[in-house]
Amino acid sequence: MTNEGDAASRDASWMDRAVARIWKLMWALGAGGAVALLIWRGWAWSAGWVIGSTLSALNFRWLKQMADGVGSQTAKPRKAVFLGMRWILLGGGLYVILKYSAIKMPAALAGLLLSTAAVMVEILFELLMYARNGTVDH
Repeated sequence: MTNEGDAASRDASWMDRAVARIWKLMWALGAGGAVALLIWRGWAWSAGWVIGSTLSALNFRWLKQMADGVGSQTAKPRKAVFLGMRWILLGGGLYVILKYSAIKMPAALAGLLLSTAAVMVEILFELLMYARNGTVDH
């Protein structure tokens, strides 16, 4: 029984480290993309990237909260309604901001892929660590 508890503790620790790396990757990719677009295309593209990246990070946070809340005693019906409506809220807010401003839509759409890119980099990191060490524990 102790081994199961140790394994669960190791799994939780491993997942916490992976999520922390994903957050750091999102910050680095978001800031790097904003600076690169500011230099390359100007403020309107950079602002679009920042808006999309921010929405992507918010969505990642909401998904993590939902995953953490599955099966817990703190689950509330209003959270489920909010999580279901998040796409409407995100889409509506993004539409209004981008429709009535000079901010570029393609940059915002690319920014929305930020969390996906960070997760893909984390997957590559885990594969490289496994190839190097023969285990995902690092």
